[in-house]
Amino acid sequence: MTGITQHSGKAAPLDQANVDTDQIIPKQFLTGVTRVGYGKHLFHDWRYLDLHEQEPNPDFSLNKPEHQGASILLTRENFGCGSSREHAPWALGDFGFQVIIATSFADIFYGNCINNQILPLSLKNPELDVLFAAVAADPEVQIDIDLPAQTVSCHGQQFHFDIAEHHKYNLIKGLDAIGQTLELQDKIEAFEGKLPTWLQA
Repeated sequence: MTGITQHSGKAAPLDQANVDTDQIIPKQFLTGVTRVGYGKHLFHDWRYLDLHEQEPNPDFSLNKPEHQGASILLTRENFGCGSSREHAPWALGDFGFQVIIATSFADIFYGNCINNQILPLSLKNPELDVLFAAVAADPEVQIDIDLPAQTVSCHGQQFHFDIAEHHKYNLIKGLDAIGQTLELQDKIEAFEGKLPTWLQA
């Protein structure tokens, strides 16, 4: 994983609260253990008018031509609630989203995003209103995120977001749970070297 420091991109608006993981990636698509191939099923029930995903819903925001290629998702409170399926951030990442800006996130979903190098950041509703309005006025508007500085900028306005220091570190370094463990490899090996021979593998 390469890590995140700054990101600039256009945003797709999903102005809804309490979007659960079954809407993000419905259960019938949880058929694999790799992180690819789920983007086409993202928001299946909203994106398509048929079960076979042949008829896109023209009224759904992510299907609108002006929002194609967005790498930032704007949404509202309690995003990612419901079951703890890691396929939800897999689907969002496979679709192309690298940043999700919401009022708040479900805890397990938030952690799954961090582990999959998707930046979930929280802003207050009035601040989100500014971003939604900017995208509505100009779908090509760029939103700039600076993770080290913990800022979101758009049209000359800047907002600060909070993030736990260890989450910030892991995103910048591109570390998942395995990567975090490998950073301690020298200490682990030193500890294991002190074990009695009969305890060493």
